Amino acid sequence: MGLTRDAVFFDALADHAQRSVAASTLLLEMLDRIEDAPGLAKRISDLEHEGDKITHGCLAALHQTWITPLDREEIHALITRLDDVLDCIDAASMRIVLFEVGGALPEARELARAVVDACTVMSSAVQSLKDMKRQPDLLALCVEINERENAADGLYRKALAALFKKGNDPLLVMKWRDIYDLLENATDRCEDVANIIEGIVLEHA
Repeated sequence: MGLTRDAVFFDALADHAQRSVAASTLLLEMLDRIEDAPGLAKRISDLEHEGDKITHGCLAALHQTWITPLDREEIHALITRLDDVLDCIDAASMRIVLFEVGGALPEARELARAVVDACTVMSSAVQSLKDMKRQPDLLALCVEINERENAADGLYRKALAALFKKGNDPLLVMKWRDIYDLLENATDRCEDVANIIEGIVLEHA
């Protein structure tokens, strides 16, 4: 085995991030085609399983590689947080199916779109990690992810306010509150990824 396997780690991180983009896009599609939710949830679950395999492969490579392109702790933290993003998306899709929510609420679509946006920018940042000469671009992407997360927080509060309006079925409130929490958590984990990348960039400045 060679002393360095940079591509193994950068490719794993980029591939994992791209699966969050794909999964979040399917989740948004699910809310527009709620009748197809079971099939779309299965596709999201498949992406989550693929993400798990990437994570396990990346962690195994950490134990088998002498010299890594980033600190071992940084790689471990990144792949773990990326896995958390995908887990949140998968859990939200599963609940949409299990809870049999019927039609999707407008606020749910807005929040799901925010997750897609955050994952898309996160994926761009992760893919740019292998070129440290692009430090200003990387930092700008990290700032954008933070902005996306802040926007998602606002949408989350708006969604909860609409959900708790007088007259809503308490069971419906409980179901969507759980789904909203997972969607908002997904953007939080995207922000975690951004914070790790920002730390890496500043360390190598």
